[in-house]
Amino acid sequence: MPNSRLKLLFICSMNQWRSPTAEKIYSHHHAVIARSAGTNKSAKRQLKPHDIDWADVICVMENQHKQRILQLDPQAQDSTDIYVLDIPDDYQFMDPALIDELQDSVNNIINDYLPAG
Repeated sequence: MPNSRLKLLFICSMNQWRSPTAEKIYSHHHAVIARSAGTNKSAKRQLKPHDIDWADVICVMENQHKQRILQLDPQAQDSTDIYVLDIPDDYQFMDPALIDELQDSVNNIINDYLPAG
């Protein structure tokens, strides 16, 4: 991934509160291209196999979202890094507590992929 930005996909159930919040706060990060989707059929933006193929790293809010990814693309576990953030569906869009939780987890993940220096 040299000389390119990290393609980071955020997944929740409905793509209504958690993953869009994550996409919004990381859309301005200099080293990241952020997208979001939901696993439910009625999600605002439903997760598709091409989303999984696009991503360098996938951050899911709950383990059930990881299981849905692996149903859609069983190879994803070998080809894409998937992190379970363990963030429950207890927040509204851009809730300050949600932003804090996301940043506590995701900043460390991003830093692991950035070149040293």
